[in-house]
Amino acid sequence: MKTVTHRQLFFQHVAQTSDFPLGLEIDRSEGVFIYSTDGKPFMDLISGIGVSNVGHRHPRVLEAIQQQLDKYLHLMVYGEYVQTPQTQLAHALAQTLPVGLDTVYFTNSGTEAVEGAMKVAKRYTNRTEIISCFNAYHGSTQGALSLSGDENFKRNYRPLLPDVRHIRPGNWDDIEKITTRTAAVVIEVIGGEAGVRIPPAGYLQAVRQRCTEVGALLVFDEIQTGFGRTGTFWAFEGVAVTPDILLCAKGMGGGMPIGAFISSAEIMSVFKNNPILGHITTFGGHPVSCAASLATLQVIREEGLYEAAEAKGQLFKQLLTHPAIREVRGKGLMLAVEFDSFPILKSVIDRAIAGNGTSLGIITDWFLFCDNSMRIAPPLVITEEQIREACSIILQAIDA
Repeated sequence: MKTVTHRQLFFQHVAQTSDFPLGLEIDRSEGVFIYSTDGKPFMDLISGIGVSNVGHRHPRVLEAIQQQLDKYLHLMVYGEYVQTPQTQLAHALAQTLPVGLDTVYFTNSGTEAVEGAMKVAKRYTNRTEIISCFNAYHGSTQGALSLSGDENFKRNYRPLLPDVRHIRPGNWDDIEKITTRTAAVVIEVIGGEAGVRIPPAGYLQAVRQRCTEVGALLVFDEIQTGFGRTGTFWAFEGVAVTPDILLCAKGMGGGMPIGAFISSAEIMSVFKNNPILGHITTFGGHPVSCAASLATLQVIREEGLYEAAEAKGQLFKQLLTHPAIREVRGKGLMLAVEFDSFPILKSVIDRAIAGNGTSLGIITDWFLFCDNSMRIAPPLVITEEQIREACSIILQAIDA
């Protein structure tokens, strides 16, 4: 009887999202490393796209998961039972945030957090217009996709949500497009899929002021930047602007699926009536995911991982110097390494994964809306020695 390989099953039965998936067959992971079934180690410089902030399979995350497995899994749809993992995590999140961001609605993912925020903003303001930025990415469900600012990803799925407007990020004149018709402005503190774009000084403050003037809610998408990636626990701490609604996911679960939108009790209260159960999820706030997230939050804060992120990011910038590199930009461990073109970058990425003849491969990636820039977003636990080794292999890949 002929044996069917996992690779064959992958291509036969797992829905594909491109004609050229990376196709690495993974056996296990630990810390900053992923190991293939033939035993080759790969250093993960993208953290599963911003997820494994505390590294793969952090011992405290595993311990929290195991302890919760011994108690209970799913019990009831969201919001009906008092579940300790949810309450502890919600309280811990509130402790990291300013007054007014103290009521948490847990979801399964970042795109679901976006959807919930859109609903609560419309309901609270009784307005319909939502504004987001060109070259922003907020998720792939149809509501979140409506906000995304790249037509190439949306064209074949129209019609999408009506009354969505886009502004140019960092453009001061476009702020005037926020009016008394606007329910919410959804904006990234640092533009992720645009290639790690930091807004000019004072821009987010001006957006905040305009939202306050016209009665629109300001929504910060920190799905990529939250949980320590940029040098502070939340990226908005670095700009001293407080949103009305905060979105998080990715790095908050320690590798488990979870997201959240966070606001004030007043704003969130609109889900209680007209209609009752104004937002529903079956698996949002799953107790195992919440337990893993609480452990992740505690590790990041207690070990000061976000405090070291800026220095580690600076080391990447210092080491990644080469005539083929046009720029290394970003904040903390959220970086973009820019090349002249996608073909050049793709060649470097492929050679780095192969390891250039060494036993260690380096996993990097590009950005959805900036395909000439390499994504560098490793686990926050990466060491200086590992950074030096990774940069050496990347530079070898460029030379090759």
